[in-house]
Amino acid sequence: MLARIILLVDEPEPRDALQAALAQPDVMLHTLKGRSSRLWERAARETCDLIVVSRSLIPEPAAETIRLLGGLPDAAGVVVITEKEDADERASFLAAGCEAVLFGGLPGEKLRAVFTALLDKRRALADRGFAVARGPAQPRLTDFVSASPAMQTFMSVVRRVVNSDASLLILGETGVGKERLARAIHAEGPRALCPFVAVNCGALPEALLESELFGHEEGAFTGATRARRGMFELAHRGTIFLDEIGEMPYHLQVKLLRFLQEHEIQAVGSEKPIALDVRVMAASNRDLLADVEANRFRRDLYYRLGVVTLTIPPLRERREDIPALVESYIDYFAPRVGRGVIGISDDALDALANYSWPGNVRELINLIERAMLLCSGDAITLNDLPESVGRRHAGRGPLLPSPGQPLDVQEVPPEWLEKPLREVREAVLRRFEQLYLSALLEATNGRVGETARRAGLQPRSLYEKMRLHGLRKEDFKRSRPDA
Repeated sequence: MLARIILLVDEPEPRDALQAALAQPDVMLHTLKGRSSRLWERAARETCDLIVVSRSLIPEPAAETIRLLGGLPDAAGVVVITEKEDADERASFLAAGCEAVLFGGLPGEKLRAVFTALLDKRRALADRGFAVARGPAQPRLTDFVSASPAMQTFMSVVRRVVNSDASLLILGETGVGKERLARAIHAEGPRALCPFVAVNCGALPEALLESELFGHEEGAFTGATRARRGMFELAHRGTIFLDEIGEMPYHLQVKLLRFLQEHEIQAVGSEKPIALDVRVMAASNRDLLADVEANRFRRDLYYRLGVVTLTIPPLRERREDIPALVESYIDYFAPRVGRGVIGISDDALDALANYSWPGNVRELINLIERAMLLCSGDAITLNDLPESVGRRHAGRGPLLPSPGQPLDVQEVPPEWLEKPLREVREAVLRRFEQLYLSALLEATNGRVGETARRAGLQPRSLYEKMRLHGLRKEDFKRSRPDA
């Protein structure tokens, strides 16, 4: 944590001694001078960790003033500097929430030791707050252990960059676990005991994003009634994760590039740079190189962020991992859903293994939790899965014979005989439609317009049917060598 301290001491001699004692690493010291009653008001509005103030500059009644300051949001700690010892006053200040009451004539070594202890205490509290925010289930790299060759190759690269301070660019489709991977790298690296701060660049309005990232000074814009730290400052000595980096406005990309080069930020409305030590990890599900070519993303920032680029394989490219993932999520949710589910049937697992997974691992997690909640037995069955998954799997079974081909009742699935004709008819039609569209998309190499023309559908109607059956044009483009 970068500690901000305001020094509000009227006498030159103790002020000089305190400035020397507070000249420590990771400390920003701001000295306010004068005897104006407005100095205390100004100090109280500043964003800081400690206010070191002369007893004579605290408005009366002093104890009540300290108590009121402590009740404000993000209140700073107060250290009172006195010119004489007064046991009763010391007790009242400490009872009001004062961090310490110090005699201004203390030697410099003792002053430095006291403030070092106070700052260590504030940093420990801040780190504890980040630990709570991270939650008990801290991701680890072992969470990404995989049986698929694609994932094993990927993780071998990840392990090489864990102990580096190089910036990382994590790419991959929605739901593959980009933030979880970033947290795992942070948790196993040398910055693990320091903050991990995540910012979604696409979730904040452009007008607020700059202030959120870099902070602002009081009066920097309408509504800025007090200064505020930015996320970069909160991540000092730790890691900042910039999700959806492709959504960052072009003019803020310049400020981010400057930080990566100079390791300094400048708050909105400030003329003073702040030096910070922060590892930057960024993520995107967009084709950033295409954005570079279209002048939507700075080329120099793209290469500066991507000192190492990690592209997480989508789930459909590592289907070998699905059984192990399903087992681990069942074990994870079992004590939480309270349904006594301990396994999954073979046909349900086969359906999951053959699904296209447009939402990747996140979709799989949600699907397993849903299936466990709906399951009436001790194992998830095909009936507990969403229709889109079940229909996709059903398409792999026997289809009705062609006209003129002899009927074989032995080929009728046994489960049909347990359902009314209406349900079986609907199931067969869904299966036929899914297989027909899959074959047509395969034949057209995933070209939606051509597929719609040959099927006699409007493109919009075709998209709706593809969504219903869990079909993605990208899957069919990749399935052909000339794609």
